[in-house]
Amino acid sequence: MDLVQMETFLAVAEERSFSRAASRLHRTQPAVSQAIAKLESELGEVLFDRSSRDGTLTDAGEVLREYAAKLLNLRNEASGALTELRSLHRGRLNLAANEYTCLYLLPLLDEFRRQNPRIKLAVQRSLASRIPDEILLHSVEFGVLSFRPEDAQIRSIVVYRDELAFVVNPRHPLAGAGNVSIRQLGAQNFIAHNVPSPQRQKVIQTFRRYKTPLQMGVELPSLEAIKRFVEMGNGVALVPRLTVEPELKSGALVKVPIQELQIERKLRLVYRRQANLSHAALALLKVVEAYSTAHGDPYSFQQERGT
Repeated sequence: MDLVQMETFLAVAEERSFSRAASRLHRTQPAVSQAIAKLESELGEVLFDRSSRDGTLTDAGEVLREYAAKLLNLRNEASGALTELRSLHRGRLNLAANEYTCLYLLPLLDEFRRQNPRIKLAVQRSLASRIPDEILLHSVEFGVLSFRPEDAQIRSIVVYRDELAFVVNPRHPLAGAGNVSIRQLGAQNFIAHNVPSPQRQKVIQTFRRYKTPLQMGVELPSLEAIKRFVEMGNGVALVPRLTVEPELKSGALVKVPIQELQIERKLRLVYRRQANLSHAALALLKVVEAYSTAHGDPYSFQQERGT
């Protein structure tokens, strides 16, 4: 059985005539009769009472009529669902980000939702090191990373330019010191993130290069906890500037420039190179690009070479 056979059968059943069914389907009557005969042969059942002039259905025909109608309704529903998907009236978009990179996503997702309120968004919290694998496993369509993935199967677009910020409590002696040298930080107690990262290694190597001790007396599991602990006066921290913008504006934390620690962080939107992106995913790319054009630095939309 196929849907064309079901459509032909249902037309004959509803029109109660082979000739009227042929006219409705824009086919010849012999073609319709042949299609019904083939269907009956495949099913091993007679569907129409040939002795009746009005195309009366047999018991088998009555049973099949119900299922034929369901199948054709499902076809129409599927077609309609795909049309809605193309029109962004339904669908789902899955992304992966960590605690830090999720902050970049918020204004973009806000704009995306304004334009596409019926698309369901799901941002999965993941370790940055695992996001490339999640993309290749098709678990998510997009990821946001602060490093460039090495896998050639992943395409990356630089979407935000950030930097490391050295922050202290407003009452800290360095809060009003202006420019500070890295060598002045050897006696400071750093509140650190306990998740290894390329940026952490850069900081450690920089302290070693300037022969300055790096005392990480406390390690905490989240950036939010680090900020709160520094606010309480328990030490200093190096965190992405994006994560402390509210505290810098409110005065809860103070950013102190460290000449030797001017470390840029680029955020990237990443996805599978060979992916057939969903309509929702393509719509997000348009939002990201338009947002970058409208707001400028630190937002961007620059595909990295070789990706």
